[in-house]
Amino acid sequence: MTIEGVTEENIQKVSKFFKSISDPTRLRILLALSEEEMNVTMITQKLGMEQSAISHQLKLLRENYLVKSRKEGKTVVYSLDDQHVTDILIETFLHMRHVEC
Repeated sequence: MTIEGVTEENIQKVSKFFKSISDPTRLRILLALSEEEMNVTMITQKLGMEQSAISHQLKLLRENYLVKSRKEGKTVVYSLDDQHVTDILIETFLHMRHVEC
């Protein structure tokens, strides 16, 4: 299989992307957001973690275009950046099931 037009810059971006989702906490956040939009408090409660830790991870996820945010009054609501993030998560977990067989 070949992918045409892959540049060194693309390789660096893809590497950074996979580093972003390789952290278990960030992966848990992405999985939680794949179910519904949430604010930091909701994510904190769902994952049983400190708000500062969640906020730090959300910043990294936003910087890597995995998560987006929007304001609802004074509350910031987070969601997955787009359908591609969901697709990548699904395909990755399906692949891991395949590997485990």
